[in-house]
Formats: sequence, structure tokens, C-alpha cells
Amino acid sequence: MGIIKLHNIRVHTNHGCLIEESKIGSDYRVDLIIKANLNRSAQSDQLSDTVDYVHLNVIVKEEMAIRSNLLEHVAERILNRIFKELIQVTTATIAVSKINPPIGGDVEMVTIERTKSR
Repeated sequence: MGIIKLHNIRVHTNHGCLIEESKIGSDYRVDLIIKANLNRSAQSDQLSDTVDYVHLNVIVKEEMAIRSNLLEHVAERILNRIFKELIQVTTATIAVSKINPPIGGDVEMVTIERTKSR
């Protein structure tokens, strides 16, 4: 077993329930932790035997580009694609953060976190 972590994937996109958010967008941060059997790739030194973190980054960026009202929804879409496209993944945890959310206060970010397992 092993863990692959992608920290602080940064995107600017238009999630949110407010009309203003759909027009001007916000900055987001995504953190991803993947658990998978990395024994084969550790021995073979072949990309085809592991979970490609470039593929993970592409999934995150593509799904973050699709507008959602709720961060929970976009996180679920990302997790679903990970499990559909990367069969080696056994568990995935995602944290999606909205930087400087428009909630009427001085808040650095708001984060939702979800975990799925096979």
C-alpha cells in the first residue's frame, strides 16, 4: 500500500450559489490524498503500474471547471472520476477550499472534505 498526495492545486472558477460568484468567480484550493497498492510500481519503475499524479491533476482541473452550486457536489464528481478512471485507487480523500469566501467576514477559506473507498 502507499499514499500519493497532491497539495494546493490552485484554480479560479465559478462555483457558488450567489449570482456574483457565477460571474466573477473565486480562487479555490484542492488537496487530494490517494491510497493505492504501489508495490508493483516500486519494483517495476513503470508509470503504467502506478497512479499517475498528472492524471489526477487533470481530473481535478477538468471537474473544477464545471460549475456547481456546492463544493460537496464538485468534490463528489472528482471522486467518482478518480474511481472510474484509476482502478488502482482504493481510497481517496479530497478537500476543496474556497479562498476568501463571500460570507461577510474575514475568513481565509472554507473547506469541505470527503472520503470514498472501494
